[in-house]
Amino acid sequence: MLKNKTIVLGVTGGIAAYKSAEIIRSCVQKGADIHVMMTRAAKEFITPLTLQTLSGHPVHSELFDLTQEQEIGHISLADRADIIVIAPATADIIAKTAHGICDDLITTVLCATQAPVLFSPAMNVHMWENPITQENVKKLQKHGYHFLEPATGDLACGYTGKGRLPDPEKILEAISKIVSSKKK
Repeated sequence: MLKNKTIVLGVTGGIAAYKSAEIIRSCVQKGADIHVMMTRAAKEFITPLTLQTLSGHPVHSELFDLTQEQEIGHISLADRADIIVIAPATADIIAKTAHGICDDLITTVLCATQAPVLFSPAMNVHMWENPITQENVKKLQKHGYHFLEPATGDLACGYTGKGRLPDPEKILEAISKIVSSKKK
């Protein structure tokens, strides 16, 4: 299902960012062309070099980076995607997207794309259950954005509850389902 598909993966600043390496590796094994975007905070958890090595492409992190390409980066990424996946999706990226805030590369790409978008949230259980976060999720779903529910279990912060990044296999299943149902 993912062979010859272009996946743009947005990695945001949560402890689950390290799991993005497994998502990338699995997508590449299935024949996908995967391009990675990272927030500054994501770089605190995993290095761009790791994700570049696994994806085979430079990692994008700056909204304006004239040294990487001659085209407008956020438009190029938005246009080339068969799907955009945000994993992990923090409460911050969900809120910014829900309110149309475009102050970094990922939020700008999300605003510019016509491709389906899948959010895979990962955060503290109380952040996930916060009524504002839930309103933001519902708002985005109303506008056609896709969400995977966070998994339940032990969280890095020491809490137990809903907030874990779903297993990479579940994320790949959701990507395949969305891409295969996408209108041609």
